[in-house]
Amino acid sequence: MNSKEKLLEQLTGVDSSKLNYYVELKQRNQEVLKQNSRLEILQQLTRDLNIDMSFEDIVERAFRRLPAALPCDFLGLANLSGETLTLTSVAPKDFPVSYRIASDSLLWSVLTAGKATTCDPCRDPAFATPHAPDSSCLLRSLAVAPLSERGNLTGLLLLGSRQAGAYTPAELNFVQHLADQLAISMQNARLYEQVSRAQKQWEATFKAVTDPIFLIDTDYHVLQHNDRLPVELSDVWREALAERCFARLHGGGDCPLQALKRHGQPLCRRWQTDSGRLLDLYYYPVLDREGQLNAATILMKDVTERTKLQAQLVQSAKLAALGEMAAGVAHELNSPMTVILGTAQLLARELAPEEAEPLEDIVNCSRRCKEIVQNLLTFSRQDRQPAVAIDLNAEVARVLSLIRYQINRSQIRIVERLQPGLPTVTANGSQIQQVLTNLLVNARDALASVTREEKCIEVSTVLRGEGAASSVVLSVLDNGCGIASEELTKIFAPFYTSKEAAKGTGLGLSVSLGIAESHGGTLEVESRLGRGSRFSLILPLTAEVAPRRDEDSRP
Repeated sequence: MNSKEKLLEQLTGVDSSKLNYYVELKQRNQEVLKQNSRLEILQQLTRDLNIDMSFEDIVERAFRRLPAALPCDFLGLANLSGETLTLTSVAPKDFPVSYRIASDSLLWSVLTAGKATTCDPCRDPAFATPHAPDSSCLLRSLAVAPLSERGNLTGLLLLGSRQAGAYTPAELNFVQHLADQLAISMQNARLYEQVSRAQKQWEATFKAVTDPIFLIDTDYHVLQHNDRLPVELSDVWREALAERCFARLHGGGDCPLQALKRHGQPLCRRWQTDSGRLLDLYYYPVLDREGQLNAATILMKDVTERTKLQAQLVQSAKLAALGEMAAGVAHELNSPMTVILGTAQLLARELAPEEAEPLEDIVNCSRRCKEIVQNLLTFSRQDRQPAVAIDLNAEVARVLSLIRYQINRSQIRIVERLQPGLPTVTANGSQIQQVLTNLLVNARDALASVTREEKCIEVSTVLRGEGAASSVVLSVLDNGCGIASEELTKIFAPFYTSKEAAKGTGLGLSVSLGIAESHGGTLEVESRLGRGSRFSLILPLTAEVAPRRDEDSRP
């Protein structure tokens, strides 16, 4: 280019136009790069914010990211509650600022405007606290944007810088986008906290229930449980889940889960375990929106003790009715028996000894009848007798005087092996008689189904142990049909019976065990199928043991 052309370009301003063009293009490129950087930071910040973060964590995470996008020496969140505006989270955490926003603060105007704007922190009392002298110099610029959730104002987002005039309209636009994104994150965090709190409350309530609870799906997978299942039932329960059928828990039949699928109604089944426990299982359907079963809640309740109490109440009611009947019978029999006994005694006095011998039989039989009536009244007495020191051999004699006849009618021989000189035990005599009567009746029934040349029931008493651990044992041994080994754990369960419906209620052994345990003792059983059974009532001795003389132990 010659000198003339160069001079012409200078005079016409062509060089100046090119320079301005390149300068403007460079500025635009820088602005685009800055906007891209801000968008990347906003996107990265969105990914970093988790729903399980607290508001303090959200502010701290945003504060670390923002300086790469715009000037940021302070970041804060203010919460609006009614007519109160309070700073809830700030970064850095030790920044001197008044957390309670006064009514004369410029920040209130941002809520009214409803969009991001700048404020002068030096003129706002929130940033001129007495805890920080010359605090107006800490921040020279402040950008404030409203936070809203579902159209409702919930607070403010505050960004501060030590640079004067740090926030241009472009920065304010980014601040508003940032506020909108943080509002969404805060809303998600708040909703997550509510759901998490509700879930923890539900789980705490679920685990606080003392009875086992299970939530299972339709494929028999356990979704939730409260760790209350007894160890003795774990294997059986897991086996039922593995076989995908709960019918085996209830003795066969229809599986409750299949019944829930068909009917959709709660149901209850009783489960008697091998150890003799009685469990009521309540099945509750969990339905989806279409009314289809997608899960089931199973509540397991141990009703063994309650059923025992019910059995004892039934037995007590029977004894009360028997007592009323016995009282009437005794009243009707005592009067004629007194006349017979008195007349026989008067005649015996007037006759010679050899002539009065037949009258002695009348007198003895009359006294025996009166004794039987008295024993019947004592056995079926309705009021609860206190525990006193009793002679176990004497109680055995009273029971045998009542029941010996009906046992002998069945061609069963009774053998007594009562240890003489037994110490006394503290017990309720009527209840001990009740236990022995139940054991004798069961022994008689066990012998009814066998064909033996000699049917025998042996009643024995013996002292076991020494010192403080000693006890007396009352045993009833028969040579009847015996009990299968798999049935031994079930015989003490209430209402369990191997007899026909008209011959047994299944209450005798359950009530007898309850009586034994109420006396601090127990009821043991030994049996072999086809060979016979031995039931033993074990009672601890009284604190003061006094041996009895042989003559006192005779019935």
